[in-house]
Amino acid sequence: MLFMKMRPHKMAVKYRISPSTLRNYEAKGLIPSAERSGNGYRYYTDLHAAYLSCIQAMAPAFGMELTTEVIHNIQRDKRHEALWIIREKEVVLYEDKEKLERLIQDIQVFADDKTSLYQKQHLSINEVSTMMKLPKSTIRYWEHAGYVVADRDPNNSYRYYNGYHLLKMRLLQIMQNFVYSEETVKYKQWIAATEHRDLQNIMKLTTEIRSYLNKRIESQMCGISRLYQLIESINKNEPH
Repeated sequence: MLFMKMRPHKMAVKYRISPSTLRNYEAKGLIPSAERSGNGYRYYTDLHAAYLSCIQAMAPAFGMELTTEVIHNIQRDKRHEALWIIREKEVVLYEDKEKLERLIQDIQVFADDKTSLYQKQHLSINEVSTMMKLPKSTIRYWEHAGYVVADRDPNNSYRYYNGYHLLKMRLLQIMQNFVYSEETVKYKQWIAATEHRDLQNIMKLTTEIRSYLNKRIESQMCGISRLYQLIESINKNEPH
């Protein structure tokens, strides 16, 4: 059973956040303003607890920006809009999982027959941009960051890409929708450290990311559950 009243410090300890974070949530409208006791002391209720539980469950799964958008919609009584925002992200996660499974299959095919995946082995950045439906600026950024380093034509020093490069790009495309975390940073560092012809290491990375996506769907389900609990708590606290 949730507590009815709790002072700011105890609430912060309960949810393993700093008192300043608690105040910041309140200032940004992520949680309602604290209640006041008869002697003027600030305190939080079970409704505040529901908000904090929701934030802590949703932020790792959907990101803080989207969590803020959803909660603000809930507070404006736009609950269905909030739920559709969440559903859109669920669909994106499913699509990323499908793309990853196709990528894993293609890596296996490419490992067995290195001419079957992409027949042309000297692709310009324009060709890659069209084929991958990627802005050239994104491809250049990935190269600048060290994720995908193009080969160079020995005759004219022009950049060119081949099937190995495209495998890494497809993986990076999937990761574009990931919520920023230490784990996702580690995966990008792994990509940067992997030579583009090292199919064994790329395959190992894709299977790691498959496990990550499986954890993400569990995390999303937890976040949605806490969001529903928050909606129920708000309903109970609304005047009838």
